[in-house]
Amino acid sequence: MAKPLVVIVGRPNVGKSTLFNRIVGSEKAIVEGIPGVTRDRNYMEAEREGKPFIVVDTGGFYPEPSEDMFQQVREQAVFAVEEADVIIHLLDGKEGLNPHDIELAQLLRASGKKVLWAVNKIDAPTREDRLYDFYRLGVDDLLPVSAATGYEFDEFMDRVIALLPERSGEEEGTEYPKVTVVGRPNVGKSTLVNTLLGKKRMIVSPVPGTTRDSIDSPCTYYGKKYLLIDTAGIRKKGKIGYSIERYSMVRAVRSIERCDVALIVLDSSEGIVEQDKRIAGIVSQYGKGAVFLFNKWDLVEEPEAAYKKFIREFQDKFWFFNHAPVLTVSGLERRRVTKVFPLIDGVIAERKKRIGTAELNTVLRRVVSQTSLPLYRGRAVKLFYMTQVKTDPPEFVVFANHPEGLKDSHLRFLERSLREQFSFSGTPIRIFVRPRSGDRQ
Repeated sequence: MAKPLVVIVGRPNVGKSTLFNRIVGSEKAIVEGIPGVTRDRNYMEAEREGKPFIVVDTGGFYPEPSEDMFQQVREQAVFAVEEADVIIHLLDGKEGLNPHDIELAQLLRASGKKVLWAVNKIDAPTREDRLYDFYRLGVDDLLPVSAATGYEFDEFMDRVIALLPERSGEEEGTEYPKVTVVGRPNVGKSTLVNTLLGKKRMIVSPVPGTTRDSIDSPCTYYGKKYLLIDTAGIRKKGKIGYSIERYSMVRAVRSIERCDVALIVLDSSEGIVEQDKRIAGIVSQYGKGAVFLFNKWDLVEEPEAAYKKFIREFQDKFWFFNHAPVLTVSGLERRRVTKVFPLIDGVIAERKKRIGTAELNTVLRRVVSQTSLPLYRGRAVKLFYMTQVKTDPPEFVVFANHPEGLKDSHLRFLERSLREQFSFSGTPIRIFVRPRSGDRQ
């Protein structure tokens, strides 16, 4: 089930980014190393008291303030109301109450969402009298906090955690493959989903999704059922009141973490762009399966030459996913769309694949014979044996005398060798190096 979403809203310069950094820094952020994504610290995963959640700094989506600054704040608020499980309205205790604060608070109160009103820049008990001005907002509970110094931060986070919805395990038992359709705005996701569902409109037997207002849509192909998750996020795009482009990555993260396989949609008429790579990076980081769909293929001239060019570009830009299946489709003209179902089945089978230890060690011996292992503190690194410890996605452990001595390049070579032998098409695989019992010195 999707992790709860905590969204920080407020006027510029009230300290949203400082509070965001303190929240994600208070526990080690879980998501790391997503290609081209971690530099955008607008949203990150965090965990506190055993409860994981995603926190969003809405101010981070606007590098430059516009002339109508409150229009930005209003857009952030609409995003929060649409998407968040908990909203933090951050106020500036040093500057005092502002008319924009009142307007924003009214909008949030009317939403019926869980909202915490926090007054920032209060860093000592003697400054808590700054709270009084803010009671004019008409809220009963105001929390003093200093994002910069950490004053009252633990108490503040206790309140945040108490409001998070409980994550039930119901979804874990879903027997159908869970598939999500992701891609940057305007690549044709909604048309593609409509075609997959075989409906002119995306009004199908809805299945409640996560804690927020999401809809999962079942579909059937030759008697086999699949669950397209979070189709409401796609269906709603015409009526929402915020820039979906700015926030599309947050929505993608929430859908990706719930799926088994992501259909990553690219616009054939525009080619591969940086945001495509970032979305694929999130899929890889979460260890999910992937099928790449070059959509709008009906707009491509000279398809044969274009396909060769696309594949070259695909292998270059999606080097971390170049083992995944690729399909050219047209959601609008319904070309080849049903071919995705066998590809989904294939990727799911690869994710569940389990390799015997004897076969793995045959590959490991070949790798050791073909590569030069480094020295670590003057001693030769030795790889002893390898075993698979998990599926969905496949995970392997290699036992070595000095795990610290192995470089990423050695693990990449080992991964390539595993894929040459066992494929694992469309799914990330994880390789961990551990010391053999008794080898720690």
